[in-house]
Amino acid sequence: GNVLGSNGSVIPLFKNQIQEGGPITITHPDITRYFMTIPEAARLVIQAGAIAKGGEIFVLDMGEPVKIVHLAEQLIKLSGYKPYEEIRIEFIGLRPGEKLYEELLLEEEGLESTQQEGILIAKPSNLTHGEVLEAIYNISDSRYETSLLKEKISKLVPSIK
Repeated sequence: GNVLGSNGSVIPLFKNQIQEGGPITITHPDITRYFMTIPEAARLVIQAGAIAKGGEIFVLDMGEPVKIVHLAEQLIKLSGYKPYEEIRIEFIGLRPGEKLYEELLLEEEGLESTQQEGILIAKPSNLTHGEVLEAIYNISDSRYETSLLKEKISKLVPSIK
């Protein structure tokens, strides 16, 4: 997820692009991301630390994903301009490896609730240390054969096809 106003957040980038007269650049019109504020994120991280027993994988409830183009349109309006007329929005294409939608948790991992609202615990994989090492060896052994590599990775992580 993304923390609004933090280093690397799209908000300061979009504000700068608006101040320069545009365009706002977005990779794809359908791209979505999860967002929370700095105080919200800090509170949840501190609470997760307080309930930690050791070794848990905490997942923060980020709410519903937001379309980046909608965020850009709202920032343009809040800055006193008309989207697409006074400040253009330009779609520049996905970067290598970039996804349209964030996956906060793989399906097979599952989630358990905690006593703290907004904090969940991911169920860890049942793979042993030896199984992970064997999988890494098998994957690295097939690095030059794409179809074999995909097959071995999908056996290790069933949600990857």
